[in-house]
This record gives sequence, C-alpha cells and structure tokens, in this order.
Amino acid sequence: MAFFDGWKGNILGGLAIGIGASVIAPVIIPVLASVVKPLSKAAIKGGYLLYEKGRETVAEVQEVVEDLVAEARAEINELQAGAADAEPTVAPPAE
Repeated sequence: MAFFDGWKGNILGGLAIGIGASVIAPVIIPVLASVVKPLSKAAIKGGYLLYEKGRETVAEVQEVVEDLVAEARAEINELQAGAADAEPTVAPPAE
C-alpha cells in the first residue's frame, strides 16, 4: 500500500502503528466481540441442528436397511424351505 511505503524499515513507523493499535484496540475489541459472539453462537446452533438432523436421517436409513435385510432373509428362508419340500426322495438303487 502506498501509505506504508515510506515506513518500511522505519522504527518510528512501527512505533506509531503499535501505539495507534494499543489506543484503538480497547475501543474496537468490544465492538468486534459484540458482533462476533452472536455470529459464532448462530454458527454453533446451526451446526448442532445439522448434526441432530443428520443423526435422525442416519437412524431412519438404518431402520429401512434393517427392514430390507429382514425381508430378504425371510424370502431366502421361504425359498430354501420350499426347495427342501419339493426335492423328491431318491430311492436307493435296487441290487
């Protein structure tokens, strides 16, 4: 920045910036804190709500998958039981 070009390497310039910052900081920090605190609080609330919604969604998906697996197992057991009943008994060969 053109404003700071003449101050490079100048100890007085650094001193002036440091003193200015120490004078302005007590005024600016409370103002920034009053703005940043509600914003960070809102971000935390949003993140928490998103997390809870995600947990609910995962639980619902898990329930659906468990139901599908149970139905598939039941169908497989039915097919196996039907196949066992349908198998003809083989008589031993006559000698």
